[in-house]
Amino acid sequence: MSETTLNLLEPGSKAKVIQITGRGSARRRILDMGMVPGAEIEVIGKAPMGDPLEFLVKGYNLSLRKAEAELIVVQPLGA
Repeated sequence: MSETTLNLLEPGSKAKVIQITGRGSARRRILDMGMVPGAEIEVIGKAPMGDPLEFLVKGYNLSLRKAEAELIVVQPLGA
């Protein structure tokens, strides 16, 4: 399967984190929240206007803004 960014996945989708494209403090913050390469995540839902997005990662729910999710490159996993 091809790589995409996290903000493009639909609720119910699962994916594996490939890399974080951000730099500096934004990148560090995303990594500190558990979005590390190799982590498997599930898209739980999107707010009505599409921002923020909610994910299940390492056993907890994490909300990210769409701009933050665009920095995370993932490989979708089969359903």
